[in-house]
Amino acid sequence: MTTPAPNDRDKRIYDRDTRIDVLRALALLTIFVDHVPGTVFESWTYKNFGFSDAAEAFVLISGISVALAYGTKFKPGGRLLATLKMWRRAGVLYISHIVITMVVIALFCAAALFAHRPEMLTMINIEPLMKNTPQVLLGVVTLGHQLGYNNILPVYAALLLAAPAFVLFVSYRPVPALIVSGLLWLVAGIWQIAPPNYPEPGLWFLNPLSWQFLFNIGLAAMLHVKRGGRIPVNPWLLGAAGIYVIGAAIWVHSPLWGQITWFNLPVVIGGFDKTFLSLPRLPHILSVSY
Repeated sequence: MTTPAPNDRDKRIYDRDTRIDVLRALALLTIFVDHVPGTVFESWTYKNFGFSDAAEAFVLISGISVALAYGTKFKPGGRLLATLKMWRRAGVLYISHIVITMVVIALFCAAALFAHRPEMLTMINIEPLMKNTPQVLLGVVTLGHQLGYNNILPVYAALLLAAPAFVLFVSYRPVPALIVSGLLWLVAGIWQIAPPNYPEPGLWFLNPLSWQFLFNIGLAAMLHVKRGGRIPVNPWLLGAAGIYVIGAAIWVHSPLWGQITWFNLPVVIGGFDKTFLSLPRLPHILSVSY
């Protein structure tokens, strides 16, 4: 008796690295726990022991997963299909974000009405919706108005929209691509360039122009591995990474934590800002990953 050959769908399932799915799910679960303040679990999540948190882990893993899913397919003759798949995925994320936003608003409205907690309508950026409904609804649809704790999917969708260009550039010129990506991160951070909020003032909480650098680091690393390369385990680098992680864990539990920036440097260099992915956060997540 012979075993039938697996079809294309089965082969894709067999080839899928489920470890990435597990790690990304853990990152999302940790983000969820972090976004429910006051629970006993929140005190033990990753963010309490270093400069970065689960959002950095999620974006880095997302770059790796894009390389795994589309890196080998992004070749002449297959680029259009791969691009459409990435954009379709971005569309799914956009719809998911809108649905989640509406559900969250409904839950807070229900709490305000049935639990007699009107103050719920002043939390997590819902109050502008109550005061300026038409403009804020337009902002929700255009991603210019994001509820508090609902910021990860918009940046991920934006990164997926740009992912075809990232994959193409990184595939052919990985080092120049990362240099350009790093310069974009630096320029966006120094001059505070980010998608604007609407109708409220301000910028996106997670700036895709900054977070693309971490995404591209994950993308470039996995494309390198997919082509037969390897990430060398250097004892000196491993030791330096360990020292940095331990030092960060001590730092965040010391009086030093909370300083906006050091030595009057731009926040993106000398601070711990999450919007622009400040420099200390980058080596922390990379050290943990290493």
